Amino acid sequence: MTQKNFYKNYAIRCGFAVRTRTSKKDDYNNVIYLRLVCSREGKYVSSINPEVKTLPSQTNQCPAGITISKKDDKWFIRTVNLKHNHDLCPNTSKLVPGNRKLSMQAKCTLEVNDEAGVRINKSYLCVMTDAGGYDSMDFMERDARNYIGQHKRSLCKDGDGQALLRHFSAMKDLNKEFFYEIELDEGNKICSVFWADARSRAACEEFGDVVCFDTTYLTNKYDMPFAPFVGINHHGHFILLGCGLLSSEDTRSFVWLFQSWLRCMGNKAPKGIITDQCRAMANAIEEVFPNTRHRWCLWHIMKKFPEKFSVYKEYNHIKSAINKLVYDCGCAADFESGWEALLSRHGLH
Repeated sequence: MTQKNFYKNYAIRCGFAVRTRTSKKDDYNNVIYLRLVCSREGKYVSSINPEVKTLPSQTNQCPAGITISKKDDKWFIRTVNLKHNHDLCPNTSKLVPGNRKLSMQAKCTLEVNDEAGVRINKSYLCVMTDAGGYDSMDFMERDARNYIGQHKRSLCKDGDGQALLRHFSAMKDLNKEFFYEIELDEGNKICSVFWADARSRAACEEFGDVVCFDTTYLTNKYDMPFAPFVGINHHGHFILLGCGLLSSEDTRSFVWLFQSWLRCMGNKAPKGIITDQCRAMANAIEEVFPNTRHRWCLWHIMKKFPEKFSVYKEYNHIKSAINKLVYDCGCAADFESGWEALLSRHGLH
């Protein structure tokens, strides 16, 4: 989209990054409304105390942004705000997340070097030399590592992509309610897939109010995150509401997966969704499910207690008290008062 690219180029020249806040599509899946904002727009309140945080919050409620919409095949600018409430960095804006990108030449160089067994850091130095130095680079070494990782996990190796398409087509022939979507990269290789059978789609209509989403499991051949949507039926049993394979665990991949799942389920967003403490997931949920209540998975939280408290002399007593608080409290007030008493008793403030 020309307007979007224009605003992104303007952001790079001025020294900030851009992200899509909201967008709308027509019945033919064409974008007709778009709101682009500064990457530091929004408010994120961290539960971690400021004195123990290792990274500062990047959101700053920045009001800068632009809104465009399409009418009668013409684009119109609806609103524009060019004022930022933070400092801009034109000299380093190309390396701000959201502005970094790999050129086709850089991708080819990285792929050729990887096949030849050259390490990523050496390949990055090679690309940097060709570009004329670090100041001329549009991406970082981490981006090169992520790209090679995605390239290795491509589902088009050894005919697996074709086999997957044949399988999905056969499932669709057996039952028209079978749903699948496939995301292709710039080289038309399969990088992410989503699918749900008729049973999952029917179950979601009745038991899709609260969904648990997790990417803990990895496939053993491609090391791609397996992402199931799980609900609970009226018998208290887990039910599968769809699943996918992702090329990477970043915001863009999660947005694509959540949008695919939403289309599959008739655009009925869940009332609540439970995930681990992944910021990329949280960003995608905020964009795709803005009215859904997002909560962290208790299992992931409890799994961190040994790491955080095992150095304390009274670890066993602390662990027992925490388990009692988490599982036996009947209301929020009892938990809050019990938590304060626990912190005071063991000096954990």
